[in-house]
Amino acid sequence: MFLFNHSNLYSTTLEKNIKDFGIISLMYHRFEENKYPSTNIKIEDFKKHLSIIQNQDIQFINPTNFSNELVSNKSQRKILLTIDDSFLSFYQNAWPILKRKKIPFILFVNTREVGSFNYMSWEQIREINKYNFVEIGNHSHSHEYLVDEEPSVIKDDIEKSISIFKNELGKNSEFFSYPFGEYSLEFKKIIKSFKFKYAFGQHSGVIDETKDNFELPRFPINEKYGDLKRFKTLTKTLPLKYKSILPNEKYLSDNDNPPNVKIEFFDNINNLNLINCYSNEGNKWRNSKIKFSDKNKLEIFIEEKFVGERGRINCSVKENGGYWRWLGIQFVLAD
Repeated sequence: MFLFNHSNLYSTTLEKNIKDFGIISLMYHRFEENKYPSTNIKIEDFKKHLSIIQNQDIQFINPTNFSNELVSNKSQRKILLTIDDSFLSFYQNAWPILKRKKIPFILFVNTREVGSFNYMSWEQIREINKYNFVEIGNHSHSHEYLVDEEPSVIKDDIEKSISIFKNELGKNSEFFSYPFGEYSLEFKKIIKSFKFKYAFGQHSGVIDETKDNFELPRFPINEKYGDLKRFKTLTKTLPLKYKSILPNEKYLSDNDNPPNVKIEFFDNINNLNLINCYSNEGNKWRNSKIKFSDKNKLEIFIEEKFVGERGRINCSVKENGGYWRWLGIQFVLAD
């Protein structure tokens, strides 16, 4: 007997009312290197991730069409796949799957490590670069904590990576990934000066045309944050559009910590008054105190200093059809 799934019909009907799904960007590192759970994904789970995406009729976008995908066909659910660091385990375990299925992605390469133990070689990188659904992105030369360095050190590092890219691949990429997802206003300025068009962090959220092209969000995926229940939730996230986030500087000195966080959202966001925000202030995740000063201007009260290396804030608003509008903010704490 045929059983009709009424909940799927309800969800599909509500999806038609969503005008802009944005682009969900996923970040992976290692594949089947199980002794590194914080950066690894088990290959069987990776296969399941790909199946979930395909079964939900979510489109993998080709990086070469990224600028167009930002502004067109917004009613189509989309995902951008990114892999950082060019570990050998990607080439051995994930690349054969992506190659066979012709799934597009960006592989971000930090040039100093190429050819080192457990990293891909330039020969292997050139091999995959031949395919028209592959983009080799720039991930700096040294992959050190560049955000803590003087501007001259950052510039020298990026110049070196660009020179190696041009020598080994014939050109540099338009795409950059900040080491550890960490950036400052000065770091952003330097990346812009080298004619990159897009730069990615590691703060969660969904890309849309209103986002700063040099602060693009990604959802990090690993063994802990790659379990199937959470992954299915990630595929149901939507952009939470904002006009501005203060402070502009995400690199905090001790005097600026905790920051005075203010967000001005765009108008007509459904249920914005029901927004919830969480932060890891004091090294413990908690529900943040918030207040609207206007219908679309939100202040988040961070009462304790961020500690460790990074401070994070995640805000979400429930949308129809089981979707969530999502915004993540990451602060970097100065040495």
